[in-house]
Parts: sequence; structure tokens; C-alpha cells
Amino acid sequence: MNQIIIDQNFMFDKQYFIYMMTNPSHTVLYTGVTGNLAKRLFEHQNKLVEGFTSRYNCIKLIYYEQTNDVASAIEREKEIKGWTRYKKEMLIQSINPTWMDLSNEVNA
Repeated sequence: MNQIIIDQNFMFDKQYFIYMMTNPSHTVLYTGVTGNLAKRLFEHQNKLVEGFTSRYNCIKLIYYEQTNDVASAIEREKEIKGWTRYKKEMLIQSINPTWMDLSNEVNA
């Protein structure tokens, strides 16, 4: 008789990212969620997807957090999107006070 062994941790290996991007003059904020942040950044920065980030030149990654739970990631994205600009700025400044581009952290 063959026995099938299931790795209980396989579902927890996936990472999801909630991220914020801005344009070079920091006048626009975009919040998104993805399962592959490096790929998504490449798409935004090279304007491969039409939409808000392409239209408003959101090419700088200024904030991100990660979780292994997709539902939590989506919930957090919705929460942040509902905030005022001031509250979003406070979140960004809590980890990135100079609003430097964090893309190199992701692509390292």
C-alpha cells in the first residue's frame, strides 16, 4: 500500500506583499498587493501595465510589508487605501523617512 505524505507547510511558503509607490516628485501615492513584488515592480517601473501607476509615473517603491496570508494582505491593502494621505505618509515615514526608493531591497 502506498502512503501519501503531505507537507503541512507547503501552504505557508507563499509570501504576499502590500506595497506603496510614488512618482519622482512624491505627489501621487499608489497602494497595491501582489504575490511577486520584484515582478510587479518591474511591470510598474517599465510601464508594462496600463493604469494608474503608468499614467502617474509611479516608479518608486517607498513602502512594503509582507505576510503569508493572502486574505490578510488583501484586507491590509483595503485598509491602507481607505486612509487619508496624511496617515499614509506617517506609515511611510515610520520605516522610510526620506522616501528613498526601496526597489533595490526587493531585487537584491
